[in-house]
Amino acid sequence: MFLLVFKLVLAPLLIAMATLIGRRWGHGVSGWIAALPLTSGPVSLIFALQYDSTFAAQAAIGTLAGLASVSTFCFAYCRLARWHHWAICITFAVTAFSLITFLLNLFALALIPVYVGVLILLTLTLRWIPKPKTNLEIMVAPKWDLPARMLTAALIILIVTYAAESLGPQLSGLVTPFPIFATILAVFAHQQLGAGAAIQSLRGILTGLYAFATFFLIVGALVTILPTAATYALAVGVALGVNVFTLRFVR
Repeated sequence: MFLLVFKLVLAPLLIAMATLIGRRWGHGVSGWIAALPLTSGPVSLIFALQYDSTFAAQAAIGTLAGLASVSTFCFAYCRLARWHHWAICITFAVTAFSLITFLLNLFALALIPVYVGVLILLTLTLRWIPKPKTNLEIMVAPKWDLPARMLTAALIILIVTYAAESLGPQLSGLVTPFPIFATILAVFAHQQLGAGAAIQSLRGILTGLYAFATFFLIVGALVTILPTAATYALAVGVALGVNVFTLRFVR
């Protein structure tokens, strides 16, 4: 119950922050911020404290593997965005995410192979999706835009959380990185500003996922060896370093 309340409060606040950043510095930076493990990281820490370090390490592998599904989601949306309505794009993107998640759950996952595979897939996805135009249209968002985004985040959190309760530990980990922020940022940007803004948001998210992946690599590798506080402090520090490096590609 605590985790659910935590997500319901934090997720809308984070999507509001990402939206405001996007209005100030662009959709790519907004997506880059949204890709940080701002909800998955604290939830992983709670797993380690509430259960044990072994549980947290196993969940970290599943969450890390779930980034392959997120990459497929972004790829599907971006390839369709220039020619199709956002509803068609999001339908195919969520279907792609679900299919890859189902396939991954058929295998026993190991930390290092999953991490290497995710990095390769992220790089290939960024290479293969179309690059948006740089001169995107500027518009003033309606007053209902920000509350609608926050409400959408809360509703999706409820759906994903209750769906995960009936799943096993590995599949729950795979479902955890469901692209809630990516869905909201892409759909609202697409509806208001067109395909270019949606693609720019998702490219920012894909770039930020390098830091996300590295965070869970550190957790999965060290949480059963080092003290919990030291593990998560190190994971945060390394992830921030990676994110500072990748920011140059987003900007």
